[in-house]
Amino acid sequence: MTNLASSTSFDVGAEVSGAYAAWDSAFNKADAKAVAAAYISNAKVLPPTHQVISGPEEIENFFAGLFSGGFTDHKLTIIDVGGDEKVVYSTAKWTAKGKGPDGSRQSAGGIATHVFERQADGSLKLRLHTFN
Repeated sequence: MTNLASSTSFDVGAEVSGAYAAWDSAFNKADAKAVAAAYISNAKVLPPTHQVISGPEEIENFFAGLFSGGFTDHKLTIIDVGGDEKVVYSTAKWTAKGKGPDGSRQSAGGIATHVFERQADGSLKLRLHTFN
């Protein structure tokens, strides 16, 4: 893990780990509203469908669609992380379970890129999330 915030009091690796744990928890509870709350108001999600999903309502609806399609057991694992007191980035491997065309449980996974903005309270919220 790369930590470019060593000159500040921020431990971006720990912060991203915490943000990922909270995101995974909301996803695994199928709570689309809580997932959408992890993003800033003008955030973009760029899934492999090539859609550009923007803002809380579209983000919530996108994830609600995944949940209705049977996606569960999401896990983000950090590859790299860095940033400063304003912007934090990370790359991660992701895994999840979904339903195949025949209804059987199938594994899914890929790589994700995240750009977070630090909020006034010090927390991180997603500005950009892209995955394949």
